[in-house]
Amino acid sequence: MAENSILCSVSSLILSIFILFCCLFGHCNSVEQLGGYDTFTISSFKYPETQIRPFDMRYIRVDLPPWFSSMSIALKSSVNLDIKSAEKVPKSVLPMICFRDGSLPLPDVSSTSLEVALSNRSLDGIQVLQNMEQCYPVPRNMTMKLTNEQISARVLYFGLFNGVGPTRTQSKMIVRNRAYSFAANISVEGCTTPTMQGQYCNLTIELLSCARSGNSSGNGSVSGFFNQSMVLCRNNFETSCHGDGEMKIYSFEILRITESLTISVQNLRLRPLDSIGNSSRIYLMCFARYGAMPLATLHDYSGDLNQSPLVIRFPKVGQWYVSILALHLAKEIGGALSNVSKVCYSLEVQELECPLGKAGPNCSSERYMLQTVLRKYSTPFESYYLPDGGDVISDAANFHLGPLLSNYSVGGLDTWTYFLLDVPRGAAGGNLHVRLTSDRKMNYEIYARNGGLPSLINWDYYYVNKTSSSGDSVFFVLYNSSDEKVDFYILYVKEGIWNIALRHLNSTGDISDGQTTMSISLERCPKRCSYHGACKSALDASGLTSYSFCACDRNHGGFDCSIEIVSHQGHLWQSIALIASNAAAVLPAFWALRQKAFAEWVVYTVSGISSGLYHACDVGTWCVLSFGVLHFMDFWLSFMAVVSTFIYLTTIDEVFKRAIHTAVAILTALMAITKATRSSNIILVMGIGAFGLLVGWLIEFSTKYRSLSCSMDLCLNRLERWPSREWLQNLVNTVMKRFRWGFVLAGFIALAMAAISWNLESSQSYWIWHSVWHVAIYSSSFFFLCSKVITINSGNRTPTDANYQLTQQDSLSQGA
Repeated sequence: MAENSILCSVSSLILSIFILFCCLFGHCNSVEQLGGYDTFTISSFKYPETQIRPFDMRYIRVDLPPWFSSMSIALKSSVNLDIKSAEKVPKSVLPMICFRDGSLPLPDVSSTSLEVALSNRSLDGIQVLQNMEQCYPVPRNMTMKLTNEQISARVLYFGLFNGVGPTRTQSKMIVRNRAYSFAANISVEGCTTPTMQGQYCNLTIELLSCARSGNSSGNGSVSGFFNQSMVLCRNNFETSCHGDGEMKIYSFEILRITESLTISVQNLRLRPLDSIGNSSRIYLMCFARYGAMPLATLHDYSGDLNQSPLVIRFPKVGQWYVSILALHLAKEIGGALSNVSKVCYSLEVQELECPLGKAGPNCSSERYMLQTVLRKYSTPFESYYLPDGGDVISDAANFHLGPLLSNYSVGGLDTWTYFLLDVPRGAAGGNLHVRLTSDRKMNYEIYARNGGLPSLINWDYYYVNKTSSSGDSVFFVLYNSSDEKVDFYILYVKEGIWNIALRHLNSTGDISDGQTTMSISLERCPKRCSYHGACKSALDASGLTSYSFCACDRNHGGFDCSIEIVSHQGHLWQSIALIASNAAAVLPAFWALRQKAFAEWVVYTVSGISSGLYHACDVGTWCVLSFGVLHFMDFWLSFMAVVSTFIYLTTIDEVFKRAIHTAVAILTALMAITKATRSSNIILVMGIGAFGLLVGWLIEFSTKYRSLSCSMDLCLNRLERWPSREWLQNLVNTVMKRFRWGFVLAGFIALAMAAISWNLESSQSYWIWHSVWHVAIYSSSFFFLCSKVITINSGNRTPTDANYQLTQQDSLSQGA
């Protein structure tokens, strides 16, 4: 009995614990569902602290799959700018963060106004990024959350820049601007269920079922049209009922190039069936959007389906979302209040597709899928595009247009020819180059669009003539175009399928007149950096996207080095000032040679020559040696010249001078080879020179007042007999007689001018103040050399010689 009682008690205890655990688990699970909204983390990246040097940039890529719900960014930087101070900072040195959907931002060519609205709080200004980039000053702390209602499910890029504008790519002689660092955490959340989307995965998405319904002939009144195929997507009638103000969301995917998309409702009914009301007075609003959740305030297309179907011409390939909103169900009609509670309907989506090789209105135009041909010995993704089996002219990307043009037009007005090409994943940092060349005036218009066929009213970029094009777009650049030639770039082209359409005007004539060739290529740098710079390649922070940029020479800037920042005459004056100012080294070199200080003479002479050669190479005039060697020689010998001036002011023997020179040469060489341009080197060199002067004076003092033949007791007796006041007075008199103080004052004034000019140097005024630096630093050395009083008969040599003679006599006597 006792055992059974114990077993019963234990069983009751276990049952109680199990029930309590189930209750706790059920409660926790319900709390998790309420708080977590049935989401999961798709990806999470932590970018460690990274330094961005002046005029440098970093790109970060974030992939957003179709089932993502939100993306969160937390950024922390070392930038300490408030709103007022950020407005006063020039854009050329202002830290910026830019966002762009589908490709890399390029603020150097952007005319978008800067929104100085960031402080240590969240960023709420970004709404739509599909067709533009948005830039902001980098805040110290930033938290931002973007949902699938704000941005489409594609790829989002954001870039961090330390200064923007044409001078960012210009090669600088010196850079004194500040660097800043940043660290970022980026996470992408997604919905666990495909039919539940939205920011919190609490919106039900009904997936439409699609099926091909066979061929549909075009307008029969015009002969020659090609058969069109139709894809029909429908929903379940029983589930498409909702009340006043209630929104339902549907989704479907377009898999092929489509001529038109028609959204309509069938079998519209009111509930209850005996309701008082007129269905024609009900608004059944439809909002359609590509790649993102449509809202009443944010959508691509809209219309009242109760009045007419919504027709979208040339929709993009990919995922589409449609929202249906019923309005005015319950309202007063004819003095009686309508009792309509719900509206039911059957949603129907028709996708009209053209057969393979055909596109455009009524599928009457030719369509070609271009083949990607990689260039030999090129950087990744650099390629050109040719029709499959097309006629290749030599080794270029050109092909003849004559055999490819459409020969059919509606009403004899114009013809369209479409070329499709693929920009692969990771190639968003490339530039799409399109060229047309003819031997006579061309009658072509060019339209380009990503993801769908372009038309007269639906395009991303276009070119009609020299005065009518997408020139206002920051990513469209037109070069050297005329009546016989069209040449433009699409900068940092988006990934995916691109459609290039040629509209041939007045095609009733012979369209084969004239030899017209076309070239489409994916290139790294536009126009080869205008032959004023070098094209460089890099990877974004994730390592998934390759991008290229121009590193321009001293006189040019801009994204393609086409902007002349320094004119030819200005470059000439800069070269003369920077090279000729080194002639000031003649002053200290001449004085050192006159005083037979041959070591100092060599240092000053070679320093002036190497500095002139370095600056001649730096400004692009002439490089006698490599730039790195000349850079090292210039800074090293400049450091040596400053320290040698200090050592010259001492009167120690040449043996000690050679030892100090050797030690200083090693130290200054290490400084010149590691971060030679840092400002702290000036103070360090001055400190080394002052320390060398102090060591020289100590050696001189110890040599002058020591006696080699006296004992320790005799030396102590001498120290006791020396009166301190008299000793200090003699020391002051010696120092006063050692220098010409007028030259010392002039030397310090010249040295102060050199220090001021060093601090005033910037990227724009470098050539002015550095030329002043040359004259001031060599002049200060000259004045300091002249300040030293040369004594012909030194008073300390006789005792030394006497001691040496006494020592020699003692040694001879001992030897005897």
